[in-house]
Parts: sequence; C-alpha cells; structure tokens
Amino acid sequence: MNIQIISLVLLIMGSVNASAQKQPAISKEKQKLLTGLESRKGGYGAIARQIWDFAEVGYQEYKSSNLLQETLKKEGFEVTTGVAEIPTAFVASWGSGKPVISLLAEFDALPGINQDTLPVRHPIEGKEAGHACGHHLFGTASVAAGIALKDWLKETGRQGTIRVVGCPAEEGGSGKVYLVRAGIFADTDIAIHWHPSDRNSANPGQALANISGKIRFTGVSAHAAAAPERGRSALDGVESLNYMVNMMREHVPSDSRIHYVITRGGSAPNVVPDFAEVYYYARHKENAVVKNIWGRIIKAAEGAAMGTETKVAVEITGGTYNILPVISLAELMNKNLSLVGGYDFTAEEKAFAEKLSESFENHVFSADRPAKTEPFSPVPKPPGGSTDVGDVSWTVPTVGMNAATWVHGTAAHSWQAIAAGGTGIGEKGMMVAAKTMAATAMDLFNDATLVSKAKAEWQKSRGENFHYEALLGDRKPALDYRK
Repeated sequence: MNIQIISLVLLIMGSVNASAQKQPAISKEKQKLLTGLESRKGGYGAIARQIWDFAEVGYQEYKSSNLLQETLKKEGFEVTTGVAEIPTAFVASWGSGKPVISLLAEFDALPGINQDTLPVRHPIEGKEAGHACGHHLFGTASVAAGIALKDWLKETGRQGTIRVVGCPAEEGGSGKVYLVRAGIFADTDIAIHWHPSDRNSANPGQALANISGKIRFTGVSAHAAAAPERGRSALDGVESLNYMVNMMREHVPSDSRIHYVITRGGSAPNVVPDFAEVYYYARHKENAVVKNIWGRIIKAAEGAAMGTETKVAVEITGGTYNILPVISLAELMNKNLSLVGGYDFTAEEKAFAEKLSESFENHVFSADRPAKTEPFSPVPKPPGGSTDVGDVSWTVPTVGMNAATWVHGTAAHSWQAIAAGGTGIGEKGMMVAAKTMAATAMDLFNDATLVSKAKAEWQKSRGENFHYEALLGDRKPALDYRK
C-alpha cells in the first residue's frame, strides 16, 4: 500500500471518528425522557395553539397563564400565583432539596399585529394582537419540559426541585425584573430558557440592556384658529423632545439604539392638544451606557417642557440588563441540542414554508434548515434585541437556546412568525426546545460538578462586588403599560 493510499485511509478513519464524536451516545434514562415528551406532543401542541388564539398582551395574559397553571396543577405541581404583585405571574414547584432548576415560561403576545396561519399576508379581522415572537410556544415548551423532569424525578426518587416560573410581559413590560426583585430566584441554582427562532442553536447569547418609558406632556387647550395664543401645545413638547433626541443620536455610542412612537398626539387639528405622550426605548450592550442615554433623554424632555411652557412627567415602564453568558452551560446545552437534533418538513409544511419565504426580500429557500443544528461557538454573537432574561442571568447562572419554530429567514415581531408559529412547524420546533431543556436539566440533576463549575464561571464573570439594582428602580409592576 503506497503512502497516498495510507494517508487517504487514515483521513477517512479520522473523519468517521470525528463524526462519531459529534454524536454523543444517549443513555437509556435520557432516551426514555425524550420519548415520553414526544408521546405527548399532540397535547402540548393543542395548549400552544390555544395560547396562540388567546394572543393576550403583557400583564393581561389571564387565560394563557391559567391554562399553563392548570396543566401543571394536574401533574402534581404546587402552584403559587400572583407572585411579585403580578396577577399573571406564577411559580410551579415539584420535588425537594438541591439543586433547584428553574425553567422560564413566557406567554405574552404583541399588540398591533396579527395573522392567520397562511403563507400570505392575511390578518384576522377584529384581532388586535398576535404571537409574533412565539411566546405561546415558549411557555408551553417550558411546561412540557418541567412535567417530563417531574416524572423522571418521581420515578427515580432522585433529590432535587424543578420549577416552572410563569413570566408575563417580556415584551417591554420587564416582568422578570419584578420576579428577580421579589426574590423568586433567590434559591435557584440554574435557570434555563429558550426562544423561538428560524434556527436551532445553543450558542451563548447576548442581549441589549434596555430602559423604556412613557414621557407625558401637559399643556393648555385652546381653539387653534380663534385663540391660538392662549394654548400651550403638549404635542409641541413631544415634537421638541423628539427633535433633540434625533440630534443627540450623533453624540451617543454608535451601537446605541433609540426608538420612539407617539402614542397620544391630540384628537383634532383645530384644538391645541393639552396632553401628548411619547413612548421611548433606549438600548446598548452595556447597562451603564443605557442609564446615561436615558438620563440625557430626560434632560431633553425637561428642556422641551421649558421651551414650550408645558409640564412633563416620566414613567419608566421597563428596564432590563444585558445577558451574562455562562459558556460551560452553553456547551452542555449545545451537546443536548445536538443529541436531540432538528426535524424534517412534511410535504405540506415544505410547501407552506416555500410559499412563505417568497415574502422575504432576496431570500433563498432552505428546506433542510430545521433539520440542522448550528455548530458550537464559545464567542457570543452581537446582541440584536433586549430581554428581561438579562436580569435573571445577573442573579443566577442562566442558559438558553433557540429552536426553529419559524421558516428560515423569518424575523421576530413579523406576521410570518405568527403564521408559522401557529402551525405544525412551530409545534415541532417547540418540542426540540422542550427536549433539549429537559435533557440539559437532567444532566445538571445527575452531576453536581456541572452546577458548581457553572456557578464558579458565572461568579467570576459577574465580579465579586456586583450588587444588583433594577434599571427600572423600585416602581411597582406597570400592569397597565399596554392599555
């Protein structure tokens, strides 16, 4: 055998061995866990679809929260509702002792957007909100994983506590911040979450720190034609503020994000508006930078009020930290995601996905994308959005993942996300997440060194002198921020 042939054989053998190493063997114990979850996917799919239909916005998710709570109660969980002064928040616990593993469960929808389960734009008449971020799947998958882990703990008699934490109002309401402030995670060892996406990935994630709030101006009403000199326009205050903030964009770090929408601007052009309101978001990857930017927005608001002879009041409605990643936990979750794997489209799902992808600009359809899992990278990707999971991650070691619940190329907060998320595509991705979370938690229950390693890494990243202070201060939950 010549050198070239020997080299080729060795190369092939090396490739085979490398491939085998990428697919870790699954234990009978874990296989039983995953099989049990798969056997109940129809029931969990029905729950997710109900929440999809409810489409309740932040802090108004009464039916969605109750459905998840009742599901957990029937499985023997002890459920405490209305925690942290939030009627729709809950903590469901089963088991005793350490470790305590908490699964985060979201269920709020987004206002102002809705869509039927069709691959072309087709809003549902009369519906004012939709699950454009897939939280109907998020909460249901976490409940499914919690129940599977409860069954396993009960059967094996293993010590440990599994918790499902019902987390309302992630979309701008900072629900988890109030849960953190109330000490809900005080004895939690590891927190696990996931999020709907167009891909399967367990790479360490990041998020932008965020402060949001409503800035309200009060002026003096008058007839805009007969006596305009008597009026002091609250809308002038809003527009003056917006003008100054838009000039300020040149003088903040270039990776900052500032968005606003005028929520109240008056009712008639011939009446000087005596009340106007603008809703602001400020974001940056660093918590301290966001605090500085928000402070400058408030100064601009005060200047706007002075210049227009109006009065201004500010209500901070949300504030979230960036995410503090724990690489060792991300590696563990990626290992389990690779073990669980993705899924294949049926012929019907493929046709739906291909048609839906036609609505994306310059997008090439990829039918095999949901079957793939992204390779692991210890370097967190640049953050794009914000989440109140960030505050949890600075309070307890936290790990998360994404599952392909949408057609590849779908953006969050889009009608395409609502459409796919309400079909079997969303259900399949949801079960990938449920299985991966459950398998990851099983490893943590089985091996205390994984928990201690994660805690040591997290503590080092956070810093010994860190003291948590909520970016939204000590205000009570903004239960009416969507009203």
